[in-house]
Order: sequence, then C-alpha cells, then structure tokens
Amino acid sequence: MTAPRPNPMPPKPTPRAPRVSLWAYLRLFRHDILSAQPQRLYHAWMAEFRTLFFRSYLINDPALIARVLRDAPDVFPKSNRIREGLAPLLGNSVFVTNGDDWKRQRRIIDPAFEGGRLRDTFPAMLAAGQAAVARMQAGEVEIEAVTSHLAADVIFRTLFSIPIEDDTAWAVFSEFKTYQRSQPLLNLAAFIPLPKWLPNSIRRAHRRETLASAQKIRALITKLTLARAADIAAKLAPDDLATKIMTTLDPVTGQGFAPDEMVDQVAIFFLAGHETSASALAWGLYMLALHPDIQQQVAAEGAAIGPAPRFSDLSKLRLTRDVFRETLRLYPPVPMMVRQNQQTESFRARMIKRGAQIVISPWHLHRHERLWANPDAFDPTRWTREDTKDSQRDAYLPFSAGPRVCTGAGFAMAEGVLLLALLARAFRFSPLATRPPVPVAHLTVRGRDGIWLDVRPRT
Repeated sequence: MTAPRPNPMPPKPTPRAPRVSLWAYLRLFRHDILSAQPQRLYHAWMAEFRTLFFRSYLINDPALIARVLRDAPDVFPKSNRIREGLAPLLGNSVFVTNGDDWKRQRRIIDPAFEGGRLRDTFPAMLAAGQAAVARMQAGEVEIEAVTSHLAADVIFRTLFSIPIEDDTAWAVFSEFKTYQRSQPLLNLAAFIPLPKWLPNSIRRAHRRETLASAQKIRALITKLTLARAADIAAKLAPDDLATKIMTTLDPVTGQGFAPDEMVDQVAIFFLAGHETSASALAWGLYMLALHPDIQQQVAAEGAAIGPAPRFSDLSKLRLTRDVFRETLRLYPPVPMMVRQNQQTESFRARMIKRGAQIVISPWHLHRHERLWANPDAFDPTRWTREDTKDSQRDAYLPFSAGPRVCTGAGFAMAEGVLLLALLARAFRFSPLATRPPVPVAHLTVRGRDGIWLDVRPRT
C-alpha cells in the first residue's frame, strides 16, 4: 500500500544569518524585507534592533500589539518615515496621515464602505471577475499578471464605473506595474531616521524611476478626478465609490475633499485596493494549486452559486472564505507596519524611549511558533477549530486593527472570496515544479520571479 504524500509546505523566504553588519542588513533590506530578518522573529515576543543611528522594536506579543493598535493609537501614530517613503505617490492620503488630519479623512471616507454600500459594489466585482474568466488563457500562466489585471479592473469599476479597458484606466494600470517594482513597501527611511540636514534625495532614497512613475500615475488620477467632479456638478455622475466620497462632507467641519486631496485618496485606494488584492488572490490560487483536493471543493462551492450569483450567495462560500483567510495569514499583503511612540513606554520590562520605532510584522505574527499550530502549513480548517480561536482574535492582522483598521476590509474579503470561487470553478490550477515562487516584499508580498501556474479549463 502506497503511503499518502505529505502536503507540500507553502514557500517561505530563507531568513538571514543571526548576526550581520548594519550595512549588510541594509543591503538585504533594500532587496527584500522578509529575507533580511532573522529566524528568531518567528519565536520571539519582542526583538530590539540597536544601531548607532536608531532603535526599533519588533513586537509579536499580542498584549503589546493591542496597546499599540487598539488601546492607545494616538500614543503610537504612524511613523513619519512611512510618509517620506511613499509621499511621491500617496501625497497626504489617509494611509500616511496622523492625528486630526487622519480623523477628518476617515470621517469622509468611511461612509462609502459602510452598510449597504458593499452590496452596491457587488455587481461591479462580479463583472470584473466574469471578464477575467473570459480573458484567461490555458497553458503556463504567470498568475500575478492575471490577478493584477483583475484587481485593477475591480477598482476602476467600483470607484469610477469604468472597465480597465478604458484608456485612462489602462494607462494607470500600466504605469503602476513600473512603480510597484521600483518602490519597496518600506523605504529605508522607515527604519533609519537620518539627519534632516541631508538632502531629501538621500534621506528618502527614492529611485528616479519611482518618482517618474508616481508623477505619471498622479497625473492620470487627476484627469479622472476632475472629470468626475464635472459630472457631479452636472448631476450626471454614477452612484459609485468616487461619487460617494467626493460628495460626502465631514460632519465636523462641513467640508469635503478638495481636488488635490481626492487625488491623494484615489492613489491609496488604488494601492490598497489593487496591489494588496492582487497579491492575496495570486497566493490564494497558488495555495489551491498545491492542494487539488481543496481546490476541487472550492470549485464545487463556486459552481453551486450558479452563473449569476447575488451578494447573498457569498455566505454560501464557506470553505472559499476560509481558504482566503488562510492565504492572508500566510501571505499578508502588507508584511510590516511601523509606528512611533510619543512617550516613554515599558514593553516587557524594557524602557522604550520616546521616538523609537515600533514594528508590527503580520508576516512574523501570522507564522509565530507560539501562537499558531503548525504555523507554516496551509490549513483552512484551522478557521473552524476551537483551538485556534485565540490566535484568530489576537494574532491575525491582515487589515491592521483598532481605529486604523483598513476601511476596505469588508470590500477586500468579499472581493477575494468571490474571485477565487469564479476562477476555481472555471479553471484547474496546477503548480509548475520548475518554477516554484519565492516570496519577497516589494509594495506587497509577491513572487520574486512571479507565480507561475499551469491553467486548464474545467470540463
């Protein structure tokens, strides 16, 4: 009798040596955030990184994470170094602001994603998914390119009521492909508070192509935003997310977004809604390819909701939802978040000086050896087991947590579950042994040389 083959382990980057020089670490970091970190971060509750230039503390202790993200978010605002790293594209968007600016922006943005608005966006998500199924070619396919195209289509359909085939939408998508490979999620300045007397070109360390791509993307977004403002004034605008946000007034100040502010927000919607969704969906399809038995069950769930599913049918995709949750655990699209403490703190009996950088790494937290059973394995059943309830509650941050939780978290979950079901019911995905993906962190967690799958139509 032949013994059953063990389930393949999801790919994971090789951690660096326990001790390296600062400059070696910076070189590794610039290449890839994940492989620049030591193995001990998968077990430690807290790790201190001490150099002549800075102190930073990576925390995996759920109690500390709760304090930073939920209990005292104003004491731990986003690091200004994040703003320096992403300012060329995101400007003063909700992703990088703090304090009153951030609160005002959330008061305007949040209503677009509340209540029945998610239901209203479902037809556009479905149309994008159906278009992706129609475009899919059989054979050896670099699946990240497919999911990037699909996720961008969802954003343009839900935000501006235009398909990606629209000339301006396609131009934004095309330029973003250049941007995403030139700009890491965390600029070196996020970790190294270099002296202010150094030129911005050194302190921010932006590549020339990054700046050029950001300028082109913002110019295209400005074109879309001004056109929508004109349609709103003429009472011709569709009832989509852009119209909702642009017509919402802050209940405190009575003011809405100025045109430049709206460009900033659209830029982060595209970054968060396109890049992160594309990453999660690509890894989800790869996980299904590694586990054909689970893939078959997901395909059956997708087939059961019929050719014209409704929003209410999402509740029937139970396994598909757990597959997507597990994918977000193993491959959180945003692998690290950086906060900066505003006052002296005591973390695990260590004094943390004001101004230190606090790093929360969903990548390490989600694979922590003391928080998850078999943490590196793909196991969708963990989401229905009682023994993982605490980990699911305290150590799972794919969308951050607390007041700064991603406003589009519900949107992203609905999108990911629906698109996985649509693709799996139409196609059979298999891994290519000659092209295993290696996870690296660019803007999000992607495959170093892409994620290649063999794609065949289901009959």
